[in-house]
Amino acid sequence: MTGLGDVGLQLDDQLCFKLYAASRVVIRTYKPMLEALGLTYAQYLVMLVLWEWQVQPPAQPTLKALGQRLQLDSGTLTPLLKRLEALELVSRRRAVQDEREVHLTLSEQGVALQARVMPLKMQLLCQFDESELLELEGLRQRLDRLLKRLESVAE
Repeated sequence: MTGLGDVGLQLDDQLCFKLYAASRVVIRTYKPMLEALGLTYAQYLVMLVLWEWQVQPPAQPTLKALGQRLQLDSGTLTPLLKRLEALELVSRRRAVQDEREVHLTLSEQGVALQARVMPLKMQLLCQFDESELLELEGLRQRLDRLLKRLESVAE
């Protein structure tokens, strides 16, 4: 194993490339499940947050709060939300007291869609044995720590 000081400018030595490539493969792996739901990966991420908010709502379920949670700007989120609204999964409404504030809610269809996700997600997970699932969980925890560290450096 080499130290970070030994890492050159070879593509395969770049953590950023490994994360990028892994992300693309994960998204490609999710594609059949998401096609069955009629969602893109980005729309799925939005729905995950909105389903979370059904259980534990934020102080303000707004576009701004969603952007903070997903680390996306409103210019990226607005078209996603418009498509989800066209699919009748989400509704957006401007706050009465401040029209710049957009509040988000799930429609009945958006709430119902959640029940269709778990069986499809379980099909994905069935491709892994127990030790691989434990390894993936460990990786997720390490990535959480890495993200927190990188965010603190980026501030």
